[in-house]
Amino acid sequence: MTQASPSRRGLVWFEQDLRLHDNPALHAASHDCDALVYLFCVDPDWWQPRHWQCRRMSTHRARFLAESLNKLNTSLQTRDRALCVLDGPVIVSLEKVIQQFTISDIYCNLTGSVYQTQMLALLRKQFPHLRIHTHDGDVLWKTQQLPFALNDLPAHFTPFRKQVETLDIDSPLPVPERLPPALHGAQHSMVLSQYESTNIQRSPFDGGADAATEHLQWYFSGDRAARYKETRNALDGWENSSKFSPWLALGTLSAKQIVLALRHYEAEHGANESTYWIFFELLWREYFKWYARRHGKHLFRFRGLAASPPLTSFYPERFRAWSEGTTPYPIVNACMRQLNETGYMSNRGRQLVASCLIHELKLDWRYGAAYFEQQLIDYDVASNWGNWQYIAGVGADPRGGRHFNLSKQAERYDPEGRFVQHWKGQEHAGPADSRDAADWPIMSDDT
Repeated sequence: MTQASPSRRGLVWFEQDLRLHDNPALHAASHDCDALVYLFCVDPDWWQPRHWQCRRMSTHRARFLAESLNKLNTSLQTRDRALCVLDGPVIVSLEKVIQQFTISDIYCNLTGSVYQTQMLALLRKQFPHLRIHTHDGDVLWKTQQLPFALNDLPAHFTPFRKQVETLDIDSPLPVPERLPPALHGAQHSMVLSQYESTNIQRSPFDGGADAATEHLQWYFSGDRAARYKETRNALDGWENSSKFSPWLALGTLSAKQIVLALRHYEAEHGANESTYWIFFELLWREYFKWYARRHGKHLFRFRGLAASPPLTSFYPERFRAWSEGTTPYPIVNACMRQLNETGYMSNRGRQLVASCLIHELKLDWRYGAAYFEQQLIDYDVASNWGNWQYIAGVGADPRGGRHFNLSKQAERYDPEGRFVQHWKGQEHAGPADSRDAADWPIMSDDT
């Protein structure tokens, strides 16, 4: 006697939620479906040049992603399940799985990405029968919990913060007690393995939910959280900021988990301005998540949300100097060399190099945002592009942009020059241009 086919076949589409815990989409699918495909799509276009002379993913990002995917697969395998990883255009991979396995339901957590929105719209059009379930799995509050409609999102952070910071936050979801079996044949799990053994300098971040949880526990085990506001602007040093962002970016750690650990810490050790500031920074992340959903493709528009575009141009030589860390500004060079070698840069460093590209080098801010997208292991579409708009004065900053005095910033945050010396920022300092506006070579003083 043949066994009856499962009545509901689901597809869990993983993106920036590479975890089993606190995963609303996975939780709903596990409750609704009899069998699942646990899918992640690797798009070959990630490694191809695109807009603004950058790729979407560097080797650093690919390594961190590979580690995180393999750890997710291991977690599934301990429960006799497996992750399916398909290499190809995302829409093609999704269509292939839906057709091959007669999928009736698809589940995903919203990321704020325009690309994800487009993919879901295409699926709705091509598969009218398909039930699409989207969840607020990457934010602190569900859409219906916000005290305003999305179209009424405050234009700036401060009024947003004042309206939401006292709202209750739901506890993180546990790992589902029951994970439906993977549909037969949907168990391909060799993922990006070539990037795990590269010769590039490794960043101190290990991918995966286990590493994320271990770091969360370590961070709140001492007095680091009680000193966060005093140390968070340091240009380097493992203990000088929370370092949660890479795991948050791929969703191996959720913002709700951090809030829960923070509240436990405050209950045991007491709250102070620094512990509040950790929550304050999570609110900034939250704001940009909703900002990306609200403004969609305008996140990438040259003039952003402004009435007119900024006055910039494009100087290929300047952009190359900035991206390679050979500008006239040693502090900027040091930050960029750190980014290129490790895939990470401090928050203060990001503000300085962004201000330099926009205000000193007079470049289109989108080139900087795209380069960050390529290089940063903690790249997040909402935070990255929202923050670049903010510095450029075409986004959520009520002051119309931020211009930092690089010399004063270096004196304040690297007074002894140790950071610049370590990353050889002074050694690689050079002129911004070798040719003038008429394309004549610029002579140096010793010529």
